[in-house]
Amino acid sequence: MADRTRGGIDLGGTKIQTVIVDESQKVLGSARAPTPTDGGPADVATAMASALREAAKQAGLKQTSALAGIGVGSPGAVDQKAGTVSGAGNLPDWAGSFPLGPTLSEALGASVAIGNDVGVATDAELALGAGREVSSLIGVFWGTGVGSGIVLDRRPWHGRGAAGELGHTVVKMGGRRCPCGRRGCVEAYAGRAAMEARARKRQAEGKSTDLFKLMEKHDRTRLTSSIWARALERKDGLARELIDDAIEALGAGIASAVNLLDVEMVVIGGGLGIRLGQPYVERIEAAMRPHLFVDDRPPAVRLAELGDLGGAIGAALLVDEHQ
Repeated sequence: MADRTRGGIDLGGTKIQTVIVDESQKVLGSARAPTPTDGGPADVATAMASALREAAKQAGLKQTSALAGIGVGSPGAVDQKAGTVSGAGNLPDWAGSFPLGPTLSEALGASVAIGNDVGVATDAELALGAGREVSSLIGVFWGTGVGSGIVLDRRPWHGRGAAGELGHTVVKMGGRRCPCGRRGCVEAYAGRAAMEARARKRQAEGKSTDLFKLMEKHDRTRLTSSIWARALERKDGLARELIDDAIEALGAGIASAVNLLDVEMVVIGGGLGIRLGQPYVERIEAAMRPHLFVDDRPPAVRLAELGDLGGAIGAALLVDEHQ
């Protein structure tokens, strides 16, 4: 096993994806586990460590301590120097700060570098995926929430630490309540958590839907991306209505970001983005057009090339950046 073999962990609202990669970013092993729905940060860290051990086993690695390092892409506010994650609202009981890096390092016996989840996924698409040939892009990750990463002149733009919150761009004044507590955000319409809450409300009001029957049939506790996809395949009316709302909000929000930054490319990823695929990327692109100021020169809109593994591969890239 090469000296530069690294681990990558993508922590999401519904799943934990892990990879082991070699020095050329080739995936040697991977594993996925559901993100715990209760407990707290320590329980999430335990599940992350277990998933990485499974990926290491697939890669033929006896001990995770043999890794050159481990990178983690996490939601919430990340303090890279301290290795802490704070306010990860889509994770169980994670309102405060938790030393995720030190906890994982102790459990796995290797150094751990932490970055923002959508930031590292965007960096991976820039280095290895859809954005290889452009100098500016916005990575939009449509999943439990809606996050984005910004690249300008082939460098990530983090602002003062909170750049890329596309999900909290307001697309309707006084609109639906967002999980963040504000109203009218993109995420209030397009985030999977908000969409599930809306679906439950509509069902309670008498709207017929197969969404929750499918959830139970496939032994899920939440409306995952695959459940939404199955419901759409069945032409479920409520699923189609809520996805239509999501696409409209994404189109307006992404177009507003493009009007501000004039990037060359938009890359669509995330659980829902990857699962629904190219037809829905094209629908998002069409929903952007009416809102683009320079509509005769729109950015390219591409599906993330690295798929479900992009976030974990991007996390593994952090190891080299922090050594």
